[in-house]
Order: sequence, then C-alpha cells, then structure tokens
Amino acid sequence: MVINLKQLYQGRRQFLAGVLATGLAPSPTWADAGSPAFLSAAAKPDGTYVLCGISQNLEVVFQIELPSRGHAAVAHPTQPEAVAFARRPGTFALIVDCINGAPKTILTAPGGRHFNGHGVYSLGAEFLFTTENDYDAGRGCVGVWDVKSGYARIDEFDSGGIGPHDIKRLPNSDILVIANGGIDTHPDTGRVKLNIPTMQPNLSYFQDGKFIETVALKAELHKNSIRHLSVNQMGDVAFGIQIQNNNTFSSLVGLHSRGQEIDFLKAPSNEIRRLKGYIGSITFSSDTKSIAATSPRGGVIHIYDTAKRKLRNLTEIPDVCGIVAKDFGYCITAGTGKIINLSDNGAKIEALSTLRWDNHLIAI
Repeated sequence: MVINLKQLYQGRRQFLAGVLATGLAPSPTWADAGSPAFLSAAAKPDGTYVLCGISQNLEVVFQIELPSRGHAAVAHPTQPEAVAFARRPGTFALIVDCINGAPKTILTAPGGRHFNGHGVYSLGAEFLFTTENDYDAGRGCVGVWDVKSGYARIDEFDSGGIGPHDIKRLPNSDILVIANGGIDTHPDTGRVKLNIPTMQPNLSYFQDGKFIETVALKAELHKNSIRHLSVNQMGDVAFGIQIQNNNTFSSLVGLHSRGQEIDFLKAPSNEIRRLKGYIGSITFSSDTKSIAATSPRGGVIHIYDTAKRKLRNLTEIPDVCGIVAKDFGYCITAGTGKIINLSDNGAKIEALSTLRWDNHLIAI
C-alpha cells in the first residue's frame, strides 16, 4: 500500500483544527506544525515570498505565503505561532498560525513609522517588542504589542538611538538589548542612508521600557553600523557590524558585557577584507566558546574563539547568511538555496532547495 505522506500530514492538520474548534483538545504545540527547529524567510522561483519551517534534518516542513519580502522572524516560545517581519523599511509584520498557514493578525506600523525587520517576545510572551523608525522625527523607537489582546499596540518607547535594527532579550529576564545602527532612512527615499556623516551607533539596554545602560563605539568608528546580535546564557552580547565607508577596518565582530567596555574580536587583515565590510548574521556556539559570523558578500563564515578574542577558523560558502547554533556545530542557510549542518570539525551535511533563503535563520 502506498501512503501519500503529504496528504496524511494535511489531513492531520485538518483533523487537529476541527478538534481544537470543539474545545476538547489541549493547546497545540510546535509538534503539530511538523516539529520545525528553525524559521527563515525565502523567495520562491516565481518571485513570491514565504516563511518556512525547517527541521533538524534540513527538510522544509511548511511554507507560508508573505505579502512581500521578509527579513527576520520570531517564534512564539510555546505556541506554533510566528511573527514574520517585512524587510526594512516595511510596514507589516504578519502573525501566522504555523499549523494551517493562516494569517492570524497583520501588524501595521503606525503613521510615521516603519518596521526595521526584527522583534522579540517578553520573558512570558505577554508582549512583543518591535524595532521601528520614527522617520519624520529621525529617531528610533520600540513598539509594544499585547499578545493576549490579539497583538494590540499598547505603547512605545525610545530605542536610545537612531536606526534600531536587531533586538534581543537577555536570558531569564525582561532586559532588552537593542542594536541602534545609527542609520536614518525615510520612506520617500527607500533604503537610502541619510546621515552617514553623523552616524552614532550604540548598544542600548532597557527594562520595562526604561533605559538602563548604553555603550557607544568610539568617535573614529562612528560609521560602523551595529546591526545584528546574539546573546549567550550569561547575558554577554555578540554583535556584527556593517561598514558604511571604504576606509580600512580591523574588526567587524564585537563583544559586550554589561558594565564593561566593548571588545573587538581580531583577525588577520586579509581575512577581515574578505568580509567586504558586511556581517549578515551572528551567533554564539551552543557552548558559548565560539562566535560565528557570516558574510554573504564575502561568501565566508568566520568562527572566533570567545576567550582568546580572535579568529579560530573559517569556512567558505557562497552567499551564506543565516546561521544558528546547534549541538556540536551550526545550521546555516544561503541565498543559493543550500541548507547546511556544519559540525565543529568542519564536516558538512547539505540539502538543496529551490528557495532563495533570506538573511536570517531563527531557532524555535
């Protein structure tokens, strides 16, 4: 007997939806969405855009249509629900049911705002925080959305700088760290960067919407836009930089612990040049002993020794960008369609899809 697994899986989803409607079943979990381990936005061959769930075995377990190109996503910690963010300067964030693929809610940036591609849930997932640009005022802000009220917008606060991009939550707390990249944009000029000569990037920390700490780059580094973040179990913050000039630079990866100064991780100048001034994604390893940073423009992954603060090894992968840590290595996506499990010893397990993966791979 031949079993059509796709039909069987779809039937299971339909059955589950029916049972849930009766109120007789427990709340659904990520297992009911095919047990994805990761989320990523992607482009299909026909030019449309989707949010995908990817398993530990590198299989695409679902594809959910997006209205336009996505950037990052954030997974609800317990429910099979995700938020897909538009690429900057987009004005939508789509809340999707990852079991049936249906949009639950579309978040629209308030007038005078656009989203900057990233968000994070509070510790108990009562709230969603989104990085935004108040473009007429030329300031960064963070939107606050009440999850239990259908993601109603209830508040906002200043991000501590211009051009907030990535946002993370420190472990076991509601302390947020924000990468204020320092770049001002306006919808009238698309993605044109309006203030390169006066950029002031920083990391800012907040709790309950209140500013508690900031650390800025030195004046001579003010064109080094802090873009993407990773946080380890101790609350240390690794960040990746995108350079906004053609000057020489000594590092594109930094490390910060609260109450201390920024440390930059070192690499030989020829290897730094290979990054072409651009870090696309960054992550601590699962044991926090390493920090991996991707450069799609350079087609390379740098892996740094956290304790020694210097480059340990590198791996070449064309158009590589998305990366998350897993046991004994990393899962990686590339714009070529590849999904790769990269082990600590450099061994690779690869899968190839027809999708062009976007910048970020998100762990569930």
